[in-house]
Amino acid sequence: MDVNLAEFIRRTILKIPMYEMMTILKAWDFLSENQLQKINLRQRKDSVVQDLVLLCEEKRASLDDVALLDIVYTQVHRHQKVWDVFQMSKGPEEDVDLFDMERFKSSFKKILQRTLKNVTVTFRDAEENAVWIRLAWGTQNKKPNQYKPTYVLYYPQTPYAFTSSSPKSTEPLLGQNFENHNSSTALQERSLGLHMNMDSRIIHENAVEKERVQRVTQETFGDYPQPQLEFAQYKLETKFRSDLNGGVLAERKEPLRCLIKFSSPHLLEALKSLAPAGIADAPLSPLLTCIPSKGMNYFKIRDK
Repeated sequence: MDVNLAEFIRRTILKIPMYEMMTILKAWDFLSENQLQKINLRQRKDSVVQDLVLLCEEKRASLDDVALLDIVYTQVHRHQKVWDVFQMSKGPEEDVDLFDMERFKSSFKKILQRTLKNVTVTFRDAEENAVWIRLAWGTQNKKPNQYKPTYVLYYPQTPYAFTSSSPKSTEPLLGQNFENHNSSTALQERSLGLHMNMDSRIIHENAVEKERVQRVTQETFGDYPQPQLEFAQYKLETKFRSDLNGGVLAERKEPLRCLIKFSSPHLLEALKSLAPAGIADAPLSPLLTCIPSKGMNYFKIRDK
């Protein structure tokens, strides 16, 4: 296997938390069930990564295969990125009701590669007929940098697409596929990668649930702008609890201690938009909704 490809595989797998490893590998759908059963997740992560690199080499993984794994990881952790909202441009003679996904993929790839020789484009179909696009940028003289890609999530039933941050030099290239929409997008929309004012032709299948979520959100946060807060921090001390097969963590006597940080240009408004956007269930955890009601900047949460 090429050394650069092996390193790309290694660094991609290293990003995946151990507790998500098997879930993401199964969603990747590249390794066989027999190969997955050979993976020993009880060993050190470096050893797990090395075993997976060897399995990928055994199955002759390609650059596109590893890019798909990176997309799967990004799908799971998409809320950690900052996204911009774009609106698809449409010619006056184009049919608004018909959409050919394969034609879109082919056109998207040809336009980019016609302008920039060194760019890799990888597609992964998602639920609700959406498509994820991964773009690794190079220059006319340098190969694409696989470690600083741009991700695009596009729903063909709407005119909107969501893109992660990309180099300034590549924005005109993306502009040939997307037309910039609403440059003054609200901060919470940019931080969550969501556009709340979707096409009026889109009908929510569960209107009752939508109304309940909106009502609970209003009861929790009120019907007024939230105080502007950019940072919240929790010290968490907990023990692993499970009735399923015990495991290494279940045998640990010492509690797990960690520091959890939330940051955003407008944290409370971002939290307020989670449930209506479908990212979290309503109501939100009291650990998050209690922030505005606290009369002090420091408080403790004890596990009963």
